[in-house]
Amino acid sequence: MSISELPATKNPRKWRFTWESNSHVPVIRLYLFQANTKPSSQCTDLKVTILSDKSLLEVTWLDKNQVGSPATAASLWVPIPRVLIDVDSPINLRALDDHIEVKFVLILPVDHPIVSNFDFEAGDENALEEDELQPLQLDSDLMKLASCEDVQFYCRSCSTRLTTSIRSFKEMPSVNWREAADNWFGTCCCSFGGVSEKLVTKYANSYTCSFGMCLMDATSAVISKDDFIGHKFPDHGSQNQSTVTVNVDHGSQNERPHDHECCHVHENKDQNQTHGTITNELLANKTSLLNGLLGNSFMVTSPYLSKSINWSEISCPNCSCLLGAYPHENLDGTLNNSPLNDTIHLFKCFISTCLPVGTSNDLFRKYTLERMFTSQLLENAKDELSFRTVVRNLQTRSPMLQIVLINPNSWCSFGDCMDEMVQISKINMYPMIKVLFSDCSNKTESQLRNLNEWATKNQVEDVYMLMTKDLSESLELANTMLPPSHVSLQGLSLSFLRR
Repeated sequence: MSISELPATKNPRKWRFTWESNSHVPVIRLYLFQANTKPSSQCTDLKVTILSDKSLLEVTWLDKNQVGSPATAASLWVPIPRVLIDVDSPINLRALDDHIEVKFVLILPVDHPIVSNFDFEAGDENALEEDELQPLQLDSDLMKLASCEDVQFYCRSCSTRLTTSIRSFKEMPSVNWREAADNWFGTCCCSFGGVSEKLVTKYANSYTCSFGMCLMDATSAVISKDDFIGHKFPDHGSQNQSTVTVNVDHGSQNERPHDHECCHVHENKDQNQTHGTITNELLANKTSLLNGLLGNSFMVTSPYLSKSINWSEISCPNCSCLLGAYPHENLDGTLNNSPLNDTIHLFKCFISTCLPVGTSNDLFRKYTLERMFTSQLLENAKDELSFRTVVRNLQTRSPMLQIVLINPNSWCSFGDCMDEMVQISKINMYPMIKVLFSDCSNKTESQLRNLNEWATKNQVEDVYMLMTKDLSESLELANTMLPPSHVSLQGLSLSFLRR
């Protein structure tokens, strides 16, 4: 379940529930709340009964809605998630101003392998597939895709076929692979006969998209524009063949400042000619791969942002829903709308590998916008040792979201309470991250100045994306699944996103 799939509340007077637990901690909390209800004064004689055979909790109280009127008996039923509650331990029950809080002791933490693999009910249609609880893994995707004879991609929204048959799948080179080659063999053209440059050139040439081939990274399927059906791209002719370098902000260039000095001291005509030949062999439509521009277009980090490269959205030819993006040059103020490297990047959360979409044969069914964003956010936090992020629009560079990661290991389940007892299956707990956030899209100039000061003071990481509006909506929706006293902290809103 992604946040966007949360159940809608048609009746604003309906009681809502949120289960929350933390990894490795054998405790689970239940929050019950209803608009305009003050449990601390209206709900007396609270009691909770566990109905294990029905996978329900019954919560009862005496309802004092009106002063002077006799209290009336009230009750509601809450689905029990897939956890092992210790029924012999005491239940902590509190009626607060805007919600009821119930705390249970668990026999095992919610993420314990025994709990994850426990078959609560044979044939339970709500049971999660094993990979639903696993992090998104590129290696797994490549293995599954490689086992297929050929694959076509489809629009997840309208099921329109998007591509020709793709038969070859390779992993996208890491954006750090040139630095690794330089560190291993040296940065000078003379070192080891320019072996670093030879490897870099060979690597770039061998990992360029061609017809029928797909490069995969953690979030995207990168294909040749010739494999994409239903969209006519402008022809760039031979423009890219005449240029061998693309200026990139992070300073990775074919010629390094100290090369001339080193070559002057160790002059070797043949070696320098070899180096020049290698550089010239690297065509311009491959230098962007060299500089990391074919990296993760779903979330671009500051070191790999280029002023000379623009990203444009690619949409479904049938329903116009967003599918991904493609890079194109913007040199000297002149915009070339033809895809750089003749490639387009399809985001896994918007495409399917089969029909019907979302079925067990769909290799991308577990990908959602939230899970992909969360995966990249956690990876960035691990690499940069920062839990504060400003998400900016990839096209305008404007700040869109302010996010502070406060718990990367939450488990949650949300929904509406039931007014009557109904036999149901246990509901699922989902791995989440807990964050503080603020929508920056409509901030005033003074608020943006404060944001910049906060970012500078805390050495905040900037990331750049296209789907910032959808992320904001998901965060706002999950924020409604908390009682009013829990929706904000330190001037920011509290929310969850699926891991």
